[in-house]
Amino acid sequence: MHADGHPAVSGYETLTWEVDGDGIATLTLNRPDALNAFDLTMARELERCFLTDARDDDVRAVVVTGSGRAFCAGMDLSAEGNVFGLDESVRPTPEDLRAHLAEAPYHDGVRDTGGRVTLAIHALPKPVIAAVNGPAVGIGATMTLAMDLRLASTRARIGFVFGRLGIVPEAASSWFLPRIVGIQQALEWVYSAEVLDAETALAGRLVRSVHEPDDLLPAAYDLARSFVVDRSPVALGLAKRLLYRNGAAADPLEAHLSDSLAMFYTSIGDGLEGVAAFREKRAPRFTGRASELPTIF
Repeated sequence: MHADGHPAVSGYETLTWEVDGDGIATLTLNRPDALNAFDLTMARELERCFLTDARDDDVRAVVVTGSGRAFCAGMDLSAEGNVFGLDESVRPTPEDLRAHLAEAPYHDGVRDTGGRVTLAIHALPKPVIAAVNGPAVGIGATMTLAMDLRLASTRARIGFVFGRLGIVPEAASSWFLPRIVGIQQALEWVYSAEVLDAETALAGRLVRSVHEPDDLLPAAYDLARSFVVDRSPVALGLAKRLLYRNGAAADPLEAHLSDSLAMFYTSIGDGLEGVAAFREKRAPRFTGRASELPTIF
């Protein structure tokens, strides 16, 4: 049972998934006895969830949290062999990986599993909110960076601890983290590999807000609901893509080109209903689908 009283839906070994009447999905990392440690099964299931279940048009937003006292304690280091599931028999070059990204042995044996998860999260044209209820270290921290907002419990502890293990930040976090907190703060946290408390994460702008434990999920649900109720899924999905892409574009002309196409297609779609509802002083009845976004770049 989730904190909001809704039953969990089965179908995953390491996750639970449930969607309420407003289209707010709760995705719970569910290995509480292992502090929700990330293993290869969880990696596959998270990627699949964001590429399939989360893309259902009945889903309007996703709230991600952890079962028990942790959000995610990082990679499960108890597995036999290469704990990251990598093929140690190959010596890939940048050219090899780029040319054969979706092929064996590169897809499963070389590509970072956390990065495959965060790319799937990032590609979802819907709001994704992390409700960080407890410790979130390693991939437990970096997976949240691809989510659009992070809310933290006072019990949250967040750490980019890779330097302690002799490895590097993964899950495309070298793209996400500097964009969220700035390069100087990102470097300090990665260099130090310290575990941050919730207030430090808030001061560094990694999290949006800090909440008492019992208030965390209600706050995340309220925020998600405010994003999607009486909102066009098409306009929202396009806005997400515009902000992420154009925030890193080299010239404002790139934003103008994609803004123009997005404005054109929304104005002849849900925009017609939005304008009519505004004029008639009523709630809009949008019919656009996030699964049918127009191509704008």
